[in-house]
Amino acid sequence: MRLMLSQLYLCCLGLLCLCSASAESVRLATYNLNNYLVMDRHVGAVWRPSYPKPEAEKAIIREVIKGSLPDVLALQEMGTLPFLEELRADLAQDGVHYPYAIHMEGVDEVRHLAVLSKLPPVEVVKHEDLDFKYIDGRELVKRGMLEVSFERSDGSRFKLFVVHLKSRWTDVKADPDSQLRRTREAEACRNRIVERTYDMGVTDFIIAGDFNDHPGSGTLRRFYQRGRLKIGALVPASDSRGEQWTYYYHKQVVYSLVDGFVVSGSLSPQIEAGDGHIVDIPGALIGSDHRMVYLDLVESETTPSVEDAPIH
Repeated sequence: MRLMLSQLYLCCLGLLCLCSASAESVRLATYNLNNYLVMDRHVGAVWRPSYPKPEAEKAIIREVIKGSLPDVLALQEMGTLPFLEELRADLAQDGVHYPYAIHMEGVDEVRHLAVLSKLPPVEVVKHEDLDFKYIDGRELVKRGMLEVSFERSDGSRFKLFVVHLKSRWTDVKADPDSQLRRTREAEACRNRIVERTYDMGVTDFIIAGDFNDHPGSGTLRRFYQRGRLKIGALVPASDSRGEQWTYYYHKQVVYSLVDGFVVSGSLSPQIEAGDGHIVDIPGALIGSDHRMVYLDLVESETTPSVEDAPIH
């Protein structure tokens, strides 16, 4: 009898340790696909008008996704909806299935936002009406902002906001490098995020995407704090060599960090190891001039007592 009780105790103790250590994780990634669409482009040394993204580039993009296997994938520079469906179908042929696809078109008629997800979205909001004062008039955020809410296994929810802010290219002489416009876009997005989170009693959220600016810029600072309200912090990320750049500008041979995640204070402790990862598989820059960034949200389970698919 003593032996049986001892074995039962050890069994319960083992289960207790296992449950204490177990955790449910969600991997989120952001990836600028560098024009997954039809456009005038160079293919090798040949200029091709109205040409789709080359198959060799698409193949590398799929390799990046297969290598990291995000549960939720935020995409920038996606073409129209058929291109998103093409990517989803090609990934499925490779054994990577995303039952849920969300596509958003802003005033930019060429480059769009999208999300592929293994988790069912519980709410989708497409913010197409974000406007701001600019020079002598008002403008809309070019790609808008995509908001998607998800529920985790413990019943808690978090919001994901996907952005792709204005690039440095401009034909407005009064705004070199589009710095003013990009900052104003960030302000418009930030203000709506505050309305959709803190003003509604929501504290768990993530802002992901291509910010087109460096971590200490006025653009990114808009997402860190507004007045006394602390909104979130940029999640540090690096590749296998410890390098932190996410974008390579070939013309000037410049490497910069412009992609990633700003995470609210309540979610920050749930980021595995406190940082993210930049995917640097061989040939990654063939697929895109941006590198994928991902992080893992880990949900710790409560220690028990021993006694006791659609398109939006």
